[in-house]
Amino acid sequence: MSAERSELPTPDADEALSDRHQQALQQFILLWGEMATYWGINRTMAQIHALLYAVERPLDTDEIMERLQISRGNANMNLRSLVDWNLVRKIHQLGSRKDFYVAEKDIWKITTTIIQERQRREIKPVEEALTDCISEMEEGGALSPAEALFLKRMEDMQEFMQVFDEFTEALLPFLHERNARKVQKLTGFAARLGGKKAGGDG
Repeated sequence: MSAERSELPTPDADEALSDRHQQALQQFILLWGEMATYWGINRTMAQIHALLYAVERPLDTDEIMERLQISRGNANMNLRSLVDWNLVRKIHQLGSRKDFYVAEKDIWKITTTIIQERQRREIKPVEEALTDCISEMEEGGALSPAEALFLKRMEDMQEFMQVFDEFTEALLPFLHERNARKVQKLTGFAARLGGKKAGGDG
């Protein structure tokens, strides 16, 4: 399969898109935008990324605005976010004073980047905040029954976050290696383990 894909012809960057291609591209952009909530990315940001991922040449802000029918402020804000997430790069072209943008095309790198960024932006801060909350409760002297119950719930959440973080750390090396079989084995093992635990609880 990989050999076949490597032999695909390189399209002309200036080639006009067929109606079929335009329709599929539009559906892809909408789909990517709908998926955005699962990444922790807003819909417009995801749609810009989808457009840049799908096209064969760099696009400037004006082209992105026109294709997605969004304002300049909205485009600029989300392009900055995409660059900050390391999903898009800003480049310059000879003869133009405009900024152009290109997206990473390697789906393995995209997936790894999204996981790493979500881990850095969401999981780590929550773990740190939970640790601070737990420490404050524990340092305040004897706990009332209500306080002890609340502390236990925070500790349960902290434990879950740590497990999630450790699973992510275990998964990332396989994503870096582009090793689909090992990823499938790891996630399959986790699913089987969860099934056994659920069965045992029942």
